[in-house]
Amino acid sequence: MRTLPAKRRARKFVASVASVAAIAAGLLAGTTTGPAAQQPTASAEPCAPVELIFARGRNEQPGVGRIGNALVGALNARLPQPVGVYAVNYPANTEIAAGANDISNRIQYMAGACPDTRLIVGGYSLGSVAAALALSANQTGLGFNRPLPPGMDSHIAAVVLVGNFSKQVPGHQIAGQYLDRTIDICNAEDPVCSGGLPNDLNDLQRVWGDHLQDGYISSGLIEQAADFAAARVR
Repeated sequence: MRTLPAKRRARKFVASVASVAAIAAGLLAGTTTGPAAQQPTASAEPCAPVELIFARGRNEQPGVGRIGNALVGALNARLPQPVGVYAVNYPANTEIAAGANDISNRIQYMAGACPDTRLIVGGYSLGSVAAALALSANQTGLGFNRPLPPGMDSHIAAVVLVGNFSKQVPGHQIAGQYLDRTIDICNAEDPVCSGGLPNDLNDLQRVWGDHLQDGYISSGLIEQAADFAAARVR
């Protein structure tokens, strides 16, 4: 089988994720919105031992969103010092590339300013796709213009993806160097990430709760993700 050159594979990744995002945006419209969440305050230390870089879901208020807040709480219960928190700065509507650019900017900033800080990178729903794009694309395109330079992966201890629909794009899962440090959680009947399409509108309404914040928070999967990430930054 013929192998695509690296640049073409990278551009295909960006284009494929963008295409899936455009389709999913219609499905997700107005559906991941939850009660406004207070943005966690970053550690007072100049360089926290651990920092969570997290992208909220579509239409959530600025901050890390409810899933991010739940993950922060779970991590703080498992680690000896409070985690630093960086809320990805993007509109969280359909702007996946903007989120990915900001994630990349933050990783590169922390690598220079706080090289000993262990980073956990993640996101929920739309935010999880932004995180996957930031970590996986090595070429620019379709608004993404901040590929990570070589060596940045050494600063990233764990990746937490929640309700991630980019994995439905064949051949475009998280980059290989992150596979052993990534937890990609998906509720059993979440139609966005499980690969099971609803049969009709009634079926969609039945399973849609599995994609929403309450579905994940009550499932125990955020606690499982915190166990996974905490074990990799200790």
